[in-house]
Amino acid sequence: MVTFADVKQAYERISKHTNCTPVLTCKTLNEMAGAQLYFKCENFQKVGAFKFRGATNAVFSLSEADAKNGVVTHSSGNHAAALALAAKNRGIPAWIVMPSNAPAVKVAAVKHYGGRITFCEPTQKAREETAERIIAEQGATFIHPYNNEDVIAGQGTAALELLQEIPDLDFIFVPVGGGGLLSGTAIAAKALNKNIRVFAGEPKNADDAYRSVKTGKIVFPENPNTIADGLKTSLGEITFPIIQKLVEEIVVVSEEEIIFAMRLVFERMKIVIEPSSAVALAAVVKHAERLRVKKVGVIFSGGNVDFERFFKFLNS
Repeated sequence: MVTFADVKQAYERISKHTNCTPVLTCKTLNEMAGAQLYFKCENFQKVGAFKFRGATNAVFSLSEADAKNGVVTHSSGNHAAALALAAKNRGIPAWIVMPSNAPAVKVAAVKHYGGRITFCEPTQKAREETAERIIAEQGATFIHPYNNEDVIAGQGTAALELLQEIPDLDFIFVPVGGGGLLSGTAIAAKALNKNIRVFAGEPKNADDAYRSVKTGKIVFPENPNTIADGLKTSLGEITFPIIQKLVEEIVVVSEEEIIFAMRLVFERMKIVIEPSSAVALAAVVKHAERLRVKKVGVIFSGGNVDFERFFKFLNS
């Protein structure tokens, strides 16, 4: 299992490459929740998402021998851009396998950061086979978006920074998809504050993590249809046991609750967050009664909104 020592080492390794993102508050949201809310804003992280932390730690953890052949992943989301920039910072190539229907804004971001894109059919099988071919041809190291110990340790540095600034939090809420951010957060938070309660928010339309914890085995998503497109992935064999051990509860929220939370942030905090980020706040709003007069940390995971798809979803 990833340990807090791994998270601290990751922090030392990546801090010169990453942003120490701000912790913001909002009087209106505090009054609505009846609690003191502290928002760790990873929407201000490089590439616009927490994913840069884990990708950077994974890339800079490689030996010189492994690093010289570059890295590879399959992703159409924030991890793709994060890995491309992390590899660029180390001066090594990054091969990014993306589905042919990947959003143009995501493709442009990967290209901007120097990623070498290979398109494939939009299926998991095609993604994996294409990545395996690149590994065989180039000798590149595969960096999984979340089911990777170095990635998990890197993601935990967001909570480390938050608790360095606000050490006496009663709760911490994060969104959950594959579980990299949640598991890293839980490891760091519990090590720094043994009394803190770790909660996650998850879309009801993609509630495989909730069902996995309830059944005691990894449940794979079945046709997830949520505006929070970064949370459609299933838990991994590394992230799942960490979540089972350290996370108190996974709160499922509706699409309407996600959109409401996103709107609150846009209107009251005047910052841009992506729908996946809003899931954590939606979980806080849903459980506001339990949080009265408590100090609550919320990690906004990112701010990369594909507005074209966003508005299409709202109008569908």
